[in-house]
Amino acid sequence: MRSLNLDQLQTLQEVIALGSFSAAAQKLRLTQPAVSLQVRELEKRFGVRLVQRFGKRAYATAAGEELLRYAGRLIAEAGHATMAMRRHREGHLGHARLGTSVAVCTYLLPPVLTELRRAHPVIELTISLGTTEYVVERILDNELDIGIVTMPVKRHPALAVEPLREDPMMAFFPGGERRLPRAADPHYLAGRNLILSHRQSQTYRIIARWFEAKGIELRPIMELANTEAIKTLVAAGIGVGILPLERKQGILVYGKTQVRPLEPALIRELSIVRRREKHPEPALGIVLDALQALSTRTGAQPARSDAGG
Repeated sequence: MRSLNLDQLQTLQEVIALGSFSAAAQKLRLTQPAVSLQVRELEKRFGVRLVQRFGKRAYATAAGEELLRYAGRLIAEAGHATMAMRRHREGHLGHARLGTSVAVCTYLLPPVLTELRRAHPVIELTISLGTTEYVVERILDNELDIGIVTMPVKRHPALAVEPLREDPMMAFFPGGERRLPRAADPHYLAGRNLILSHRQSQTYRIIARWFEAKGIELRPIMELANTEAIKTLVAAGIGVGILPLERKQGILVYGKTQVRPLEPALIRELSIVRRREKHPEPALGIVLDALQALSTRTGAQPARSDAGG
């Protein structure tokens, strides 16, 4: 069966709405025979009568009324599609899909998104939150366009990986605690109640490797998926956290925290990942440029795909 002709459906709409073939022809700027032909072709296609006359006025049959309900939705969706493609053509609309972690979205993205919204209010941005593996997998499946992830990322020939920023990992202690060391090493922290990111996260893994380098097995008392929850529990005196220092610390729900550097130093590296061969839509290019405001690196870095696993 041939595809439905939207012009024929629109003609049927106008005939019934105006109650007249001639009035429909005038509105559609067609001849009356052309209007009558389109309606007859629809009736022939479905094998049912769609229009009936009472006096001089045209009315829809029961079949015609039901077809018009579908026709209205089809014509409306076609109109939306046409408008969307026109906006793409004219450069007024773009849609980018970004994936990252809760911590990055909470602490790093707000000023970037504020400026992006101010400069490009018509760009549509969808943000999905998850682990590095989740974000990379969705990029490879073309469900996301771009990701900000914690390194390392496993090598993949389809991935381009561009270093973005480095943040020092710090030990977070309750604000009221005294006699803290000037720097916290793995042996000192192994004797504390540790509250860490959940073990599926890259943050947990790089912390675990930091301990393992000194021959210590990591045994936290709690694992949470929310950075702010970790800081709140630390402030309440429940334990000690190890987190990247992304902003100045403020008052939390249960008080304050204080931080100490790690010894040896531990760095959380963030990179931008995307599909190497993906054509850069205008919106995606604008978002990529905006994300460079997060960079702590000097000079532009080329995209790469040889990050270690």
